[in-house]
Amino acid sequence: MREAAADTGASAGGVGPAGSLIPEAEAAKLLPFLEPGARADLQAAAARHVLALTGSGPGRTLLAGQAALLRALVELAAAPAPAPARDAARALVNLAADPSLHDPLLAAEPGLPARLLSRALDPQWPWAEEAAAVLANLSREPAPCAALMEALGAVEPGELGLEQLVRALCTPDYNARAPLHYLGPVLSNLSQRRAERAFLLDPDRCVVQRLLPLTQYPDSTVRRGGVVGTLRNCCFEHRHHEWLLGPEVDILPFLLLPLAGPEDFSEEEMERLPVDLQYLPPDKQREPDADIRKMLIEAIMLLTATAPGRQQVRDQGTYLILRELHSWEPEPHVRVTCEKLIQVLIGDEPEQGMKNLLEVQVPEDIERQLQQLDQQEQEQCERERQERELAPEPQAEGAAPT
Repeated sequence: MREAAADTGASAGGVGPAGSLIPEAEAAKLLPFLEPGARADLQAAAARHVLALTGSGPGRTLLAGQAALLRALVELAAAPAPAPARDAARALVNLAADPSLHDPLLAAEPGLPARLLSRALDPQWPWAEEAAAVLANLSREPAPCAALMEALGAVEPGELGLEQLVRALCTPDYNARAPLHYLGPVLSNLSQRRAERAFLLDPDRCVVQRLLPLTQYPDSTVRRGGVVGTLRNCCFEHRHHEWLLGPEVDILPFLLLPLAGPEDFSEEEMERLPVDLQYLPPDKQREPDADIRKMLIEAIMLLTATAPGRQQVRDQGTYLILRELHSWEPEPHVRVTCEKLIQVLIGDEPEQGMKNLLEVQVPEDIERQLQQLDQQEQEQCERERQERELAPEPQAEGAAPT
């Protein structure tokens, strides 16, 4: 997430609100105006100035070398009104969006993840969304992600921080002044770690079941994408596939429904589909975001890693949904992913000794060949995308060229 002004194209130093270059010494002069006790109007002006700096690459690089200023910015982002906490938090969003700045941020303020987490999970904090967005950017990298997990472990005695995060994400109006959409990507990033997946997949906690309805959340692509990414990561744990596909969770209809359109299947085909996918209305829309569609397909692909999983996925009419999706899909890279899953569903079963495709050891030379093929597919998809963008718009019949 990046919220500030676009890069102004300056080649050295920082960039001020009017595009003027700011030497390092001048940037350091902002520090007294950001610290607690500074006059409110000057503090607000200094925060706006720093926010403008974070809108450019040179400005972010300049600030990365100002440890004291970064610490003051963190303090300000967590300060109560009338402090300009929102502008300070938005500046941190921009800084955290650059992975090369994560080390300077954590070196300046090692407690940054914990500070942000307390604000993101505070149901009364008006800028909780900005705090969550900083965490979403930071947690993409291993070191800040580990620091965030440590912070989650110390949220509140007697309650797991991850449980509180899930509750905040899944509870409507948890914070009446902040939508908390960015907790979705935070959870997705955390779910790349096995220990966190173990928590999410604990049958006694019912976390996955609470997340499933959010695959259709209409108000935020960010939240939907974070939840779908979390579910996809959980599907790497093949020992839980039987539970995920079984009646306790029944994950497959929730993964298929966003991929389904308004197609009118025959009665015989309709009976093969889960009840939630039968007789969909004529105005049914597919998931509009291509990356989310791809993650949904990848999650289903992971569920086909074992023979029982493949059979369950086949038995619920998955091929029918994918067949229609493939005919409709405008994005080449999503279409290629769809084709791979279709091949798994309609192809022959793997030979003996390959019952679990997630545990198959691929020889290095074969792995290199597969990586080359993947690269070629990506290049072909990119060429198709560019050709589609450059293709002339079709003219209405009888219209004169302009």
